[in-house]
Amino acid sequence: MSPEPAGEQPEVPESERTAALAELVAEEAARTGRTVAAAESLTAGRIAAALGAAPDSGTWFRGGVVAYAAEVKHTVLGVPDVPVVTATAAGTMATGVRGLLDADVGVAVTGVGGPGAQDGEPAGSVWFGVAVGGEAATCHHIFDGDPVEVLEQTVTRALELLREAVATGHAELDTSMSE
Repeated sequence: MSPEPAGEQPEVPESERTAALAELVAEEAARTGRTVAAAESLTAGRIAAALGAAPDSGTWFRGGVVAYAAEVKHTVLGVPDVPVVTATAAGTMATGVRGLLDADVGVAVTGVGGPGAQDGEPAGSVWFGVAVGGEAATCHHIFDGDPVEVLEQTVTRALELLREAVATGHAELDTSMSE
């Protein structure tokens, strides 16, 4: 294996990046005493799997809901009758899972992995929701790449947003990523 050219960092495999981010969530949960829940659509449980594998997850991770079908989003998480790849759906999913699982912080993702569009949204379009207490915030991003790359980027960004919410106790999202 040849060394990386000067000034370039070796690329960290996505599984290592995800595990490292989940560990940061665990550290913040231990520091703050906050509990976490996840509602997932396009990631189909990948966020919950990462959180469940993090240190001491039994003390701070309440669980997750994989709401792949629209009717599950509506009936289990309380999403109103709107398209499911929207800010409304993401925010409601985060609030719904937080309440359903009695967690301090809820995170949610809903989007289009691809390869084609869905409900007028292009492949790679993802809405994120975070709920803390009575606050909920959403943000949107369009990721480049094939469906696997979109899922990986979505999990990474969701864990980043979750870490921040657990650390601060607020549902303030960086809207600079909105498109």
